[in-house]
Parts: sequence; structure tokens; C-alpha cells
Amino acid sequence: MPKTTTLATVLAEHTRPAAEALVHTLDDGRLQCLACAHRCRIAEGRRGVCQVRFVQDGELRVPFGYVNGVALDPVEKKPFYHVLPGEEALSFGMLGCDLHCSYCQNWITSQALRDPRAVAPIETCTAEDIVDLATRQGSRLVVSTYNEPLITAEWAAAIFDEAHRRGMATGFVSNGNATPEVLDFLRPRLDLFKVDLKSFRDRHYRELGGTLQAVLDALHELKKRGFWVEVVTLVVPGFNDDEEELKEMATFLATLDRDMPWHLTAFYPQYRMNDRGGTPTSTLLRGWEIAKEAGLRFVYLGNLHGGADERESTWCPDCGALLVERAGFHVRRNRIEGGRCPDCGRPIPGVWDWPRSEEAGSSG
Repeated sequence: MPKTTTLATVLAEHTRPAAEALVHTLDDGRLQCLACAHRCRIAEGRRGVCQVRFVQDGELRVPFGYVNGVALDPVEKKPFYHVLPGEEALSFGMLGCDLHCSYCQNWITSQALRDPRAVAPIETCTAEDIVDLATRQGSRLVVSTYNEPLITAEWAAAIFDEAHRRGMATGFVSNGNATPEVLDFLRPRLDLFKVDLKSFRDRHYRELGGTLQAVLDALHELKKRGFWVEVVTLVVPGFNDDEEELKEMATFLATLDRDMPWHLTAFYPQYRMNDRGGTPTSTLLRGWEIAKEAGLRFVYLGNLHGGADERESTWCPDCGALLVERAGFHVRRNRIEGGRCPDCGRPIPGVWDWPRSEEAGSSG
């Protein structure tokens, strides 16, 4: 009888050995993966929590050489609000995740090896193919997104090395379940890091397959290494929308860096979480007030389809001038000049310019 071809066997054909910095041999012969904070100890023939990193013939094999999706997205969709406003990012993704969030908006890709309902075809390519596409589109930014990029760090590194060679900025859209080792591996070729802070209750993180402390530690490590960091919290009714929890999150972030942007976004029923309605606008407005009271200077509301008003635009914390006016993912006006407020001269933290490579096209 012919062998049954599964997604796992197909993906196994698109792998390479793990980067030396992301694998450690244990005394008992198992290999410890260092790509995410699970630090899986993997025996021969077994897979890590993510299901896409596995040990075969005494070697840790990791995803490489394919994509599930490639698109040109507004950078605001990532969301990065303090990075090249109004530009488009060449976004790519693979399959798999180290968490299993019941409300995942990208479950077709993230849960492809866990949920038989997820049908996610792949396309083989090279790192150069991805960057060539970014070059043709005139993009100055290449981002790993759609699934959890930490577990496919080696593939991202290959693409980002090529992107850096051509003068492009690079970014991760991640759950932040990182280790110091993977951040050290990524730092020479990764510039921007968006972190999902999903809750401030460890029991909730454990429901999703992680721990709160791992993400809090990663945020400290990201700031220590000089990444540009923006944080997103999807505010889910009955899960993380309690005022006390929002206050604790805001206080932590303000203690870490008052200038670090925090995005509070609305939940809509997704995947396996269909037992509640969407986030009321009033909840996000209260969250915005709590964040400002905690001392955060740049707080944004998103996914409200017009209900965020001026709270999705960037304002000068000193003089109150409108700096970047937004409507959803559309930038209506960008007044920042040389990284400063044009009215009072205050420096505005972010990545407001990136030298355009001579190889890049004229569009974008």
C-alpha cells in the first residue's frame, strides 16, 4: 500500500539542521531546543511543543525553505505604529506555533499540525526569492508573521540576512515566548519586535500553553538588547478585560519603558472561542485611560472599525500636537520631521526613516 502523506511528512522535507546557538545536547542524549521558552527536551523521533522542530538521526531539524503565505501589508496592520508610517511591509509566514490560543485569528496556519480542520498549503522558495519580491515592490521592511516566528527563527534569519544586505529593516510579529539565546541569535539581523501580551495572569497563560513570566522576561531582554518593541493586548471579555488586570499590565509596561507603544485591540469571536461577544468600545476606552494614568505616553486602540477616533493617531506627549493621523490602517498625515515633533522639537521614539536601498524598486 502507498504511504499516507501527511502535512507533517511534507513539512519534514522542508527542514535543515538547527542553528548551533539554538540547540543544546543534554547528558542523557536528548537535544534541548532553545528557540522558545518551552526549552523542549526532545528525544530521537520526537517533536517539540511547536510540532515543527523535531529530532531525526540525532539532529534537531527545523523549518526551512517554504512559506504558507506572502503579502504586502500596511505596516500599521502588524501593528507597528512607530515604524515607517504609511509604508507597506513584505510579510511572510510558515506553519506552527508554540501556544494554542482558543481565539487565534491565524489558527489555519498556527494550528496546522494540531487541528485537522486547518488546511494550509505551502510553497517552496529561497530566502532570496522573498527579498527579491520585497525589492520589486519597493518595500523597506520585511516581517515574519502569520504564525509564531520564534519557532522558525533559522528561516527568518536567512531571509533577514539577505534583507539587511539590501538595506531593508526586519521585524517579528510574535507572542514573545522567547529565550535570551534566540534573541541573541536574532539580534544582528532583526530590528523590530511586536509582542502579544495576552494577559497578566499566569493561569490564563497556562490555558494558552505558556507562562506569563517567560513573556515578561522576554520584554526585559528585548529592551536590553535595543530592539524596537511595540506591545499588543487583544482585550477579550471575561478573559483579560478586568480593570485591575489592565492596570497591572499598564503599570508593568510603564515601568519598563513609558515610551513603548501599547496597542489595545478589540476581540471578535474566533476559532474555538465563540461563547462571548466582541469587546465593547467602552472597555477599550477605559483601558486607554488606565494606560495613560499609569504613565504610558503612546497608547493606541485598534480593530474598532472607526470607533477609536483620535486614539489611533500619534500625538506629541509634550505639546499635544497631532503627529501621525490614522484611520484604521490608513495614514492620512505624517508630520514627524527627523524623528521629532515639528512644533516643539521633542524627540519621538520610533523608526521614522530607513535609507532606501538602491536595489529597491520605485513603488511603495
